[in-house]
Amino acid sequence: MSAIPKILAILGPTASGKTGLALALAKTLPIEIISLDSALVYRGMDIGTAKPTAAELAQTPHHLINIISPLQSYSAAAFVSDCVHLAKDIHARGRLPLLVGGTMMYYHALTQGLNDLPAADEAVRRELAAEKRQYGLAHLYQRLQNIDAVTANRLEPTDSQRIERALEVWRLSGKPLSQHFAEQQAFRQPVDLCTVALIPENRPLLHQHIALRFQHMMQHGLADEVRRLQQNYPELTADMPSMRCVGYRQTWDYLAGVYDEKTWSEKGIAATRQLAKRQLTWLRRLSVDYVFDPYQENDLLSQVAHICRQYFQDA
Repeated sequence: MSAIPKILAILGPTASGKTGLALALAKTLPIEIISLDSALVYRGMDIGTAKPTAAELAQTPHHLINIISPLQSYSAAAFVSDCVHLAKDIHARGRLPLLVGGTMMYYHALTQGLNDLPAADEAVRRELAAEKRQYGLAHLYQRLQNIDAVTANRLEPTDSQRIERALEVWRLSGKPLSQHFAEQQAFRQPVDLCTVALIPENRPLLHQHIALRFQHMMQHGLADEVRRLQQNYPELTADMPSMRCVGYRQTWDYLAGVYDEKTWSEKGIAATRQLAKRQLTWLRRLSVDYVFDPYQENDLLSQVAHICRQYFQDA
């Protein structure tokens, strides 16, 4: 095996069939799955994250799933370290590491490195939140355009979290976020990656899958799951990273009486569609090895299995 471990990655937006493809591959290849999903790390968050079932987890070894409580946080730096160690361990067992998911921030950290950015500052965040309440998000976005047009142009004007983070970095460091990225030191990728991207071109069909999946989650106990989390973790708040996962914040607000069931459904589906849009934007910018439309390819499984065998034959 080469000095750095080989990993086959399957990336795609939510509801594109990544998990199903990975589990199907594992039936014929000695695969262990490393999750590339920032929501699957949380214990007790099963329905809203579309976590593999107990039977699926038993069928194929999975990693980086159910590793922390919803009160904790998990960073991109931790992911990179864990992913590299896991890949080496999987190879040492004579098996093949398969990285599966859609958290592009983790993938970026693995392939491009981590940036030396200032840590979050609660005082600055409170100031920005107060400004947003007083003047509106458009005001913050305009300010970001003035101080860091490069970052502003790559963000959606409605992406409040990232707009506020970019302004926070500027206030804390005196440098625009884009300059931090430009000054990033030379980075050596710690793994040898072959990346397969699943990119559905039929956007209405993707939206249909997203809507059906969220409605399925609602029908199969998503609200009860969030209630249990609130009971089991009294310190849990809506602003924690776990509850900012798509579907959970909307369910939290529904349980709090902020809106009715119909609006809950609409909000959850809309948030999931926005997530898929961001994931697709990332994916289209990436230089990947193979791209497939999961809704069009009739022999996707056999094609990706062939890629997997070819790629790992010298591992």
